[in-house]
Amino acid sequence: MTIYDISEKAGVSIATVSRVLNGSENVSPETRKKVLAVIDACDYTPNAFARGLGLNTMNSIGILCADSSDLYLANAVYHIEQELRANNYNCILCCTGYKLEDKKKFLNLLVNKKVDSVILVGSNFISNNDAENDYIREAAKEIPVLLLNADFDYENVYCSLCDDFKSTLQATSSLIASGRKDILYLYNSKSYSAIRKLSGYQSALTQHNIPLRMEYMQYFPEDHANLTAISDFLANLDPAIKFDAVVAADDNLAIGAIKYAHKKGLKIPEDLAVIGYNNSILSTCCEPELTSVDNRLDTLCHHIVNTLIGILGHKEMPQKVIFSGELIKRGTTL
Repeated sequence: MTIYDISEKAGVSIATVSRVLNGSENVSPETRKKVLAVIDACDYTPNAFARGLGLNTMNSIGILCADSSDLYLANAVYHIEQELRANNYNCILCCTGYKLEDKKKFLNLLVNKKVDSVILVGSNFISNNDAENDYIREAAKEIPVLLLNADFDYENVYCSLCDDFKSTLQATSSLIASGRKDILYLYNSKSYSAIRKLSGYQSALTQHNIPLRMEYMQYFPEDHANLTAISDFLANLDPAIKFDAVVAADDNLAIGAIKYAHKKGLKIPEDLAVIGYNNSILSTCCEPELTSVDNRLDTLCHHIVNTLIGILGHKEMPQKVIFSGELIKRGTTL
């Protein structure tokens, strides 16, 4: 028996059940009586969710991250941990990798350790196969689950994300406005975020009546930290694929494209314009400096922690907030 079962039997939300368990005054007497009756009838004992909302709280938050060596994910974990620490919460970090079974195992581990909530960092935790997301639904029946830069509609799940679709659309459109039409899109993930970025690129071309060519949407299958491999990958593309611009799904891939241009003797941005994504430290560590989409990571992390603190403080919080990215123009575009 979980708090989710209690909410279903009482015909109220999980948040309402948690308020009753907490003794909150923000519940009508009639609703309180109905919930308590179900609790008594089911002989329910409050578990980790109730503790996470103030009953014998452990002041611990679980953080799941697929790969802590990834620059974007590592920065996100750092910002989240700093914000939580400032609010007197301890963190338990699990690096899951990308296999579904490992994600399930570590999420269940954190729930069983009685953490007050779990934050899933990155969109790789959401599968396009909806049945593979059941492990998140099960966890959300016990504790609040928060997703950074992913969109998942379910009770007790809260999302904070950048509009990757619109951001990539605008980035691609800016290249088209500067006269580029043979624009290569380079990506290395099939996560929710990656698919949204790809859709943004495709929509920009369609809106400007430029044909969609599958050969101009290139998936890089190796480690995106291997910049030389990225450069070689572009150099070994079919010679018929002639491109005057690259939109990359992250800054690593974009830096690889810059290395490719240097090896080929191409002038940047005259011969080849390049746009990255994430506006990471890498964007100012190359020559010329990289134009990149700032996906507001600091803001996303700050918001997701504020949402969590609000939930644990018995406040009604929005389940999804979407922020707009910003194109930061530097030397790799005109």
